[in-house]
Amino acid sequence: MGTTDRSTSEAKRVLLGLTGGVAAYKAAELARLLISSGVEVQVVMTTSASRFIGTATLQALTGRPVFTELWDASVANNMAHIDLSRNVDVIFIAPASADFIAKVAHGLADDLLSTLCLARACPLLIAPAMNRQMWENPATQRNLDALHRDGVTVLGPAKGVQACGETGLGRMLEAHELAEAVHAFFQPKPLQDKRVLITAGPTFEAIDAVRGITNSSSGKMGYAAARAAAEAGADVVLISGPVCLEAPRIARLIKVTSAQDMLAAVKSEAPYADFFISVAAVADYRPKSASEHKTKKNDRNIMLELVPNPDILEYVANLPAPPFCIGFAAETQDLEENAEAKRRRKKLPLLAANLAQEAIGAEEVALTLFDDSGRHPLPKSSKIEQARHLIAHAVSLYDKWRNFNSCKK
Repeated sequence: MGTTDRSTSEAKRVLLGLTGGVAAYKAAELARLLISSGVEVQVVMTTSASRFIGTATLQALTGRPVFTELWDASVANNMAHIDLSRNVDVIFIAPASADFIAKVAHGLADDLLSTLCLARACPLLIAPAMNRQMWENPATQRNLDALHRDGVTVLGPAKGVQACGETGLGRMLEAHELAEAVHAFFQPKPLQDKRVLITAGPTFEAIDAVRGITNSSSGKMGYAAARAAAEAGADVVLISGPVCLEAPRIARLIKVTSAQDMLAAVKSEAPYADFFISVAAVADYRPKSASEHKTKKNDRNIMLELVPNPDILEYVANLPAPPFCIGFAAETQDLEENAEAKRRRKKLPLLAANLAQEAIGAEEVALTLFDDSGRHPLPKSSKIEQARHLIAHAVSLYDKWRNFNSCKK
């Protein structure tokens, strides 16, 4: 199936198709999220979808007429199935019912949306939504196998409580997950077949059963890096300290608490990584000993002896065959001097630095990248955009770095 150029067009165009199912209500939020991020959305609905959500809702959200009929007199040549499919970068069916999946798998075209799918000259994505028994039915699984062979991208489903009251696979992914998947689809894939290991969030070093030493890292930058790496086609392993964030679905998440926990996880995964991105704000020190029970408060001062935590980034960078290591430096003063000194001391090919007082917990951040050729400032932008810039810059350095390291052996 032919594809349009997804990398050069500024505004991406999505034809959002709705089929019959309770999950159609999520399509309204999906359309809103896509539009708010600069994607143009054209909605096409089946007759069954119109029983669950009105066309007026989608028209108001997208600012475009919603098409439902194959023979639509408002289309000049009466060929809506051709005109609509030629003016988009991707067709995305969400929700995709079991019946509609069967239609597409067998090339049936008895309404506008199924005809669009058959006549398309662009990629097709579907987000299944159905009862768990319908999902597990061998006929549905055969149809999905056919779609996979035809190059159709299937997103989900998720497992959970369904509208019928049963629990199992078949729930459509949430709107924000689907919106992320669409953005990921449009990103270039320079990390295809590469494995990226990322640490994120703070560590928590126990003093007693309830108290500990930590920091105010939110983990947002590390999680953005995981999403950006996954968008670029990588197999992502995210090792995360305690945060209140949801990891990208396409990343494998390993939850840890302390710096020693994180080091153990990194030691297990690093030998298989092509890239290591050290974003975690690891506590520099931990108590020499932690009490098993809560320490009772009294009027006397207490002494707490601290010992250094392992330097995880330094450990990975000094492996016999290290991955391409990317460090982060959160400074409060003398940003450039301190960041470049850290990069040289740890012998890193790339380091990203920011001012901690401006970055921690914020949605946007200004970054400066440091490599052997100098500094590369990135003006303030969302953390996901900065993560995409970081990944692209790392990719641009990777081949030269790999060749240099091969020559040293």
